[in-house]
Amino acid sequence: MKILVVEDEIKLADYLNKGLAEEGFTVDVAHNGIDGLHLASEMDYDLIVLDGMLPGIDGLAVLAALRQTKQTPVLMLTARGQVEDRVKGLQVGADDYLVKPFAFSELVARLHVLLRRSGPSVTQTAVEATTLRLSDLELDLIRRRATRAGQRLELTAKEFNLLSLLLRRQGEVLSRTELASQVWDMNFDSETNVVEVAVRRLRLKLDQPFEQHLLHTVRGMGYVLESRPA
Repeated sequence: MKILVVEDEIKLADYLNKGLAEEGFTVDVAHNGIDGLHLASEMDYDLIVLDGMLPGIDGLAVLAALRQTKQTPVLMLTARGQVEDRVKGLQVGADDYLVKPFAFSELVARLHVLLRRSGPSVTQTAVEATTLRLSDLELDLIRRRATRAGQRLELTAKEFNLLSLLLRRQGEVLSRTELASQVWDMNFDSETNVVEVAVRRLRLKLDQPFEQHLLHTVRGMGYVLESRPA
């Protein structure tokens, strides 16, 4: 499932980005109304989390403009708790409303409700998105459980996130720089071998006990997760 988060508070936007990614969503982030409206209009999202107070164009104006062309489900976030503010947002076209501060678990629950309202096809896609597979490898994003050939893989949190990223983009070579940015939220430092160490440990658990290897090194380029013929 693909979600757009439009939020100008950097820390909150980063928190939502990481949290929703761990829930199995693919997340894009915009920090102002102009960029948010552009992404929402040009890209196809399953859901949009939209802050009411934004620089450039405020959330209500973004929503009003978006509703001229698209009916993507929108959950509005706002610091305004007054009834009239919530009513105005719903009248403009919001599908749900959540007042800051909020519990992340409530946000996720509301998003799943919106997905169910969107129709059977979207709901089915949401279910499928919670499980990733390649050959005899299966990753359950909700239970955060990895198995191969029916055997449980005991992964650390970082190893799970690394495998999740590789599995979502299976067949695509990912550089050390991208892995460092996506999994460790850090700029790549040539003196740091955190990626190599993590990949080596993951490979011991993922491939060593099995005849077919799935995690491959592409010399000078990075790593790829794919099923190759013997």
